[in-house]
Amino acid sequence: MEVQENISLKSFNTFGIDVRAKQFARFNTVDELHQLLEFSQPQTSNSKPQTLILGGGSNILFTKDFDGLVLKNELLGIKEIKEDEHHVYVQAGAGVNWHHFVRHCIHNGWAGVENLSLIPGNVGASPMQNIGAYGVEIKDVFFSLEAFHLHDKKTVHFSLNDCEFGYRESVFKKKFRNEFVITHVTYRLNRIPEYNTSYGAIQQELEQMGAKELSIQAISQAVINIRSSKLPDPAIIGNAGSFFKNPEIPSSQYSMLRSQFPGIIGYPLPNGHVKLAAGWLIEQAGWKGFRKGDAGCHTKQALVLVNYGQATGREIYDLSEEILRSVKKKFGVGLEREVNIV
Repeated sequence: MEVQENISLKSFNTFGIDVRAKQFARFNTVDELHQLLEFSQPQTSNSKPQTLILGGGSNILFTKDFDGLVLKNELLGIKEIKEDEHHVYVQAGAGVNWHHFVRHCIHNGWAGVENLSLIPGNVGASPMQNIGAYGVEIKDVFFSLEAFHLHDKKTVHFSLNDCEFGYRESVFKKKFRNEFVITHVTYRLNRIPEYNTSYGAIQQELEQMGAKELSIQAISQAVINIRSSKLPDPAIIGNAGSFFKNPEIPSSQYSMLRSQFPGIIGYPLPNGHVKLAAGWLIEQAGWKGFRKGDAGCHTKQALVLVNYGQATGREIYDLSEEILRSVKKKFGVGLEREVNIV
């Protein structure tokens, strides 16, 4: 366990933003995390030191150097906890790569996460963000998690209800923001698959693949193909996936917008609201493919902001501000960032 000084975080965030951390350390166990937190406590001052827990770095935009301690979560391991007639309960360390976890589940015939293939990031971020894609969200397969309280220095267990999942939201993003470190997550996976192919172009892709029969392997490959065709690889072009959330508006407002913009894309929700496609709004506002310096809006998916090489976090943030104002002016709809700004 080593604490390093003045470390570049460029290789630890998928945007590839070159900012520096005053101090940096990795932890592989909860005990190491505890020790590092003790180390970070001030000896003589009442001031509270800055501590940032970093996972896969796939949902974060650094806009400046971090004047504190960055702790890289590298808790690994995947194990089957228990099973019953219908489900298998699988626990994974928060530092496990998410797509590696999905592949592990598919290899073992555990169904439920195949639609979430190729999402960047680590297991620990999955409940924090309630990640979702192609008709499935983490809340659909979540069972429980363990999280270490930064102040009380003890492990707390959270159930499905405790997490208060919403659209790309959980209790860890607002109510308990910066209070907990997620260490382990347990998922309830299906022994008998319940296929979900109705969302997006999954069915069409399966047909193009020539899939003879439905399987979690085929659905996973279809999702991988679709994502790869639309979204840039962070290893080639810096990005954090979807930068904005899809906004929800009242159905009455949607009806008014549809009369003015017949092509607008909306999905009715059970609460009477309509979820709009943020990417469509951004594209119609003229931003798709836009580039200023090395900060840009991706050529194939307007929902993704990219770093073409040397963009700063501030330049990407400023671009997002321009997009927010533009969409608001054209459609009267406010967008919200999905990416965490530091």
